[in-house]
Amino acid sequence: MIRSYRDLHVWQLGVRLVIESYEVGRHLPTDERFGLIAQIRRAAVSIPANIAEGHGRNTRGDYRHHVCTAAGSLRELETLFTIIAELKYVDEKSLKPIQHLCDELGRMLTRLAKRLESPAPRRAPSTTSP
Repeated sequence: MIRSYRDLHVWQLGVRLVIESYEVGRHLPTDERFGLIAQIRRAAVSIPANIAEGHGRNTRGDYRHHVCTAAGSLRELETLFTIIAELKYVDEKSLKPIQHLCDELGRMLTRLAKRLESPAPRRAPSTTSP
């Protein structure tokens, strides 16, 4: 049962991606502290933060909007990883695990957004008497 956004596997994976992203940032040159490192951190943190915020909203439409924003932040993060690989700041091979994590999270966000497009399922009426 989902009682909180913390119970969502997609949110948990997003938090894991934040941790992995910070680790990648530690291997970048210190002169990128206010450039790529800051952008990587902002994009990564935005993913689970938007999932949590959307989950707390009153409508499915608002929730879907935040899930789509999280997906956009994920694409931004993937682009930043491509840039640091192209700049040879990090070995492309060492980014493979985090790229797989991004792929899995992207699929999950897409599925969640699709589910939120349709109307909420109706609950069956209770058959028990008070």
